[in-house]
Amino acid sequence: MKVAFVGKGGSGKTTLAALFARHLADGARPVLAVDADINQHLAVALGGPAHAATAARSLGEHLPEIKEYLRGDNPRIGSAAEMVKTTPPGRGSRLLRVLEDNPIYAACVRDVGGVRMAVTGEFTAEDLGVSCYHSKVGAVELLLNHLLDGPGEYVVVDMTAGADSFASGLFTRFDRTFLVCEPTVRSISVYRQYAGYARDYGVALSVVGNKVEDATDVEFLREHVGADLLGWVGRSAYVRRAERGTVGPLEELEEANRAVLGRLTDVVDRTAQDWAAFTRLAQEFHRRNAEAWASDRAGVDLTGQIDPEFRVEPAAAFTVTA
Repeated sequence: MKVAFVGKGGSGKTTLAALFARHLADGARPVLAVDADINQHLAVALGGPAHAATAARSLGEHLPEIKEYLRGDNPRIGSAAEMVKTTPPGRGSRLLRVLEDNPIYAACVRDVGGVRMAVTGEFTAEDLGVSCYHSKVGAVELLLNHLLDGPGEYVVVDMTAGADSFASGLFTRFDRTFLVCEPTVRSISVYRQYAGYARDYGVALSVVGNKVEDATDVEFLREHVGADLLGWVGRSAYVRRAERGTVGPLEELEEANRAVLGRLTDVVDRTAQDWAAFTRLAQEFHRRNAEAWASDRAGVDLTGQIDPEFRVEPAAAFTVTA
């Protein structure tokens, strides 16, 4: 199950993504966490050292190798250089599992605080003034496009703030999206923007309130997000200590707040994976990107990468059929 944490900058989405990933790992559930935020703070939130994100080998810097591995023997892709962030899998492509040995994981996945984690990477000196962060997040979109995950397996992605993921089809790559929302007008504004964009694409969206202090905060959230409100996290001494660098055992988290993590897990586990829609939307957004810019940049018609006969049959041990 692919899970995204989104929300306004400063809302606490990185903190909740880390708590959720640790909650899954503590329950011995297969989990892979990905920091796809321009501010690479997930590793520290998981309990890693201050340099954990910069010390990790990033997905962004390994993008050419990632493309080469994922294209496999797909005859529709002439070279790794022709792959873009939206390139969908087809017959002959290599698909990933949450738990397996492969060159991508060997290069880019490390244990941080008991959680397997990858990072998109920070801006480098060469990036400044000439690149946007989408060039790095594109590695995450490629991975998710080629990820064959099932019930009981989890990929937890800490996304960029606001509605930035709508710059591509990345927002459709998740089985469940948790929007972290403070009881403030600005945070509600981000929720409305995100929900409005996502509505036409069947995005399964739940709101998790954060920094809730009293009943009036809960009522404010209920008034503005309605049935999308799944639960809320109150002010937490545990989180406060973690933000100062002391990440204690998860059992020290306040009982009410830890119960929210269990509620998030239950909702994810009850979410149905729609592989037909997942494939259709991947192909749709690839076609849009190819026609808008990617084909011109590559010098070849990238809509030809779309394999109309490609199907995924997750019920049959997650095999790919023609």
